[in-house]
Amino acid sequence: MASSVIESHKENGEVYYGEEVCKQKLLELLQEISFPKGILPVEIIELSWNPSTGFVWAKLKNKKQHKFKQINKLVWYDKEISLFVENGSRSIKKLTGVKGKELFIWVSVSTMSIEDPSSGNISFAFPGGFKVEFPISAFELEEDPKK
Repeated sequence: MASSVIESHKENGEVYYGEEVCKQKLLELLQEISFPKGILPVEIIELSWNPSTGFVWAKLKNKKQHKFKQINKLVWYDKEISLFVENGSRSIKKLTGVKGKELFIWVSVSTMSIEDPSSGNISFAFPGGFKVEFPISAFELEEDPKK
């Protein structure tokens, strides 16, 4: 997403700095949209959320790869992630900065949604119409083994 677009959405948003505050605010946001708390990385140093537009922007310390062990899937997060959320929709749209490895290639994830909470699944859509579903439980926040 172009930096001017990001800045215009951040302008009227709430901006948070520091890992602990950003982690807390991200987890609150994910809870508000009924998403699993491990779906996005919590190692964030800056977080901006504009409730009026639903725009969320996060800056990580570093690019990050994460393997969701329960489903054996590798995900890559860029240093900057942006997305839009809608209250009550249980979806993340216009996602940038997140890629999933399918077969042997990295594919940008554009949308995440929980269409039917009773199914226990979360859907991931990719540009070009490709869509996959996984159990929501695979994306719960994992405990840090170092603690």
